[in-house]
Order: sequence, then C-alpha cells, then structure tokens
Amino acid sequence: MTHDAAWRPIIAALANDDARPVAGALLAGHDAGAALEALSAAKQARVMRTLVDAGLAEQRGDDLVARPEVFRQLLRSAPIERPTGIARFVRDGRIERWPSSASDRAELLAWAAERALALGEVADEATVTERLGAVFSDPAALRRYLVDAGLLERRRDGSEYARPA
Repeated sequence: MTHDAAWRPIIAALANDDARPVAGALLAGHDAGAALEALSAAKQARVMRTLVDAGLAEQRGDDLVARPEVFRQLLRSAPIERPTGIARFVRDGRIERWPSSASDRAELLAWAAERALALGEVADEATVTERLGAVFSDPAALRRYLVDAGLLERRRDGSEYARPA
C-alpha cells in the first residue's frame, strides 16, 4: 500500500462502531476483553481481524495486543513538507508576515520589487502602490521599505519609480 493510502484502514477501523471501543481499550493500555465480550462471536472475529489488518493490534493466541507504533510509522511515511525561502512568509501571493532575519527580509523585498516593476520600467506612484497592494496590506509602507533598501529608485518629487539596474 502506498503511503498516500496507508491511513485508510486505520481510520476505517477507528470509524467502526464495534472496533473503536476495543481499539480504544487496547491503545489506552487496558484489557479489551470486556469490549470484545459485549459483541457476538462473529463480530468479535470481525473486529479482531479489522484491527489486525489495520495494524492497530496483533493477535497473540486468543489475545489482542496494541501496536501503537503504527501511528509513528504512518507519520514517518508521509513527512510534512515545510516551506522554505520566502514561501515561509508568503501565502497565496501575499506577504503574510515579515521575517526576523535581515537576509530573509532582503529576499522578500527583492521578491516584492519584482512584482512592483520590471527592470527598465518607469511607473508613477499610483501604479507602484497598486501593484504592491496586490502583495501586501500596507503598500505605501512596502514602497518605502523598497526605496530604503535601494530596490526601487524614486524621483525627488516622488512622481516616478524605477528599479535600479
């Protein structure tokens, strides 16, 4: 079974109204005998098979023994992919939060500058502000950060902006 579907039998077993109390008792470190005795012989056999097939328990003679390691194995088989670079700060094309490190801030500002203006392009303040508004909630502040970082150049009168070569 691929790791993508490895969780299915476990969830199916835990969703089963007959198997869930038995699995709960086993995983809590208790004897599951009382939960099993509440079931008919046919249901007992089905529940035991369901839990063993899901990897939640193993059968030792007439007893079921919990296999809580199945959860660790499942989690290891599908590690969470953590974002890297500016993806840690950008969601859906918008800056969500500011990085604390100077190098990350510089990378994020360079990304924003690319969205504000193409190299060689000259634009008025309203255009730059509009473009920056698409990536940050305070485009005027972002525009100032970009000018302060030297990633955008501004005419003295503030009428035009360009990216330095």
